[in-house]
Amino acid sequence: MRYLTIVLFSVLFSQTSQSQIYEIGVFGGGSNFIGDVGSTTYISPNSPALGAILKWNRSPRHAWRVSVIYADLVGDDSKSSDPRRKERNYKFDSNLLEVSAGMEFTFFDFNLHGDGIKATPYLYSGITAARHENLFFNQNGELTSENSFSWAYGIPMVIGFKTTVTNHIILALEVGTRYTFTDGIDGSVPDAPEREQFSFGNINSNDWYTFTGITLTYTFGQKPCYCNY
Repeated sequence: MRYLTIVLFSVLFSQTSQSQIYEIGVFGGGSNFIGDVGSTTYISPNSPALGAILKWNRSPRHAWRVSVIYADLVGDDSKSSDPRRKERNYKFDSNLLEVSAGMEFTFFDFNLHGDGIKATPYLYSGITAARHENLFFNQNGELTSENSFSWAYGIPMVIGFKTTVTNHIILALEVGTRYTFTDGIDGSVPDAPEREQFSFGNINSNDWYTFTGITLTYTFGQKPCYCNY
């Protein structure tokens, strides 16, 4: 019984220690907005987005992931294919700070402790919280700040492809669309109730935004321990 316990402990310890590998790095790319102002193309980056990312690889097939991304969101009716939007000619430009946490799943084993080049597609989802300025368009169609900020919560839907560059460097390309539970990022729904008369657009459709770019991460952590008993 003693030896069985030791063997079981060894297996569990090796699995746990194998998962103790972390990644920290940066994200760089572009953003685009999909809502009541501007183009409705889901993947069309037109403004910069930069951020930081941290991963905890729990196994070769999944990892916990946290990221912080700062982006400029732009919606421009002149870039829309809808003639009604072109005629209206609204435009907004706003900064957004997003915090996201969730789980990343790989299509194939991505064992960072093995030798050779590793590569796999992956999916990521979880929850996002994005801080944005409250805006509205006044009676003259001018974008106006409400001098306040709100948090827009949402669900990220990310697909990507990653590969090891060296034993400690991983490069990834990803596209991630965020569905939010708000309709006010673009100023189509003012935050203040007394400005409700300035609301416009489809009240049954919430705002979306997309980040397209690359991540470059550095891996570190405890290597697997194979002990002889």
